[in-house]
Amino acid sequence: MVVLAKLGAPSTPGFMMDRRRLMLIPAITIGIGSCQYTFENGAAKAEFADMPALRGKDYGKTKMRYPDYTETESGLQYKDLRVGDGPSPKKGETVVVDWDGYTIGYYGRIFEARNKTKGGSFEGGEKDFFKFKVGSGQVIPAFEEAISGMTPGGVRRIIVPPDLGYPDNDYNKLGPKPTTFSGQRALDFVLRNQGLIDKTLLFDIELLKIIPNQ
Repeated sequence: MVVLAKLGAPSTPGFMMDRRRLMLIPAITIGIGSCQYTFENGAAKAEFADMPALRGKDYGKTKMRYPDYTETESGLQYKDLRVGDGPSPKKGETVVVDWDGYTIGYYGRIFEARNKTKGGSFEGGEKDFFKFKVGSGQVIPAFEEAISGMTPGGVRRIIVPPDLGYPDNDYNKLGPKPTTFSGQRALDFVLRNQGLIDKTLLFDIELLKIIPNQ
């Protein structure tokens, strides 16, 4: 109000003051909108930060081929980061694995961490290792295929096209399932946005143990 008074003394003070107040409303609204956009845009950039493991993977492009990966007949691409030792798991045996997952088709956002306690958005204690029985249909096809060729102690990175991933775009139907709320939200956002984003995923799988049939 002090600023308005210094602009001059109008012949009809009440009318001119009200008019000037009305003229300020659009400017204030635009300013607030601009600040909100800047904040949200910055938050989005921070939330969907580039991940070192995914650099050069051409986000958003489906059916990409990577020369340093082996492609199977199903369309799964994999690379062994560390080769294990011993026999591969057989159908009916239970495997114990640790894993991490990234939405490689959408900004490389992580939805599960491996070899870490949960911190920040991944709050909680030590993460329980994931167990499943080979050949039982408990996990997505890509996970089943990848683990069948691994040996204990090995770490395999796989690129999963949508047709080898979660059925009906629902991570509740088959494992592995993110163990944190933030991870579930990140994966669910990608899976449920039909036609908006590429649903290609990337997993690192570490085979910790094979439990024989009993």
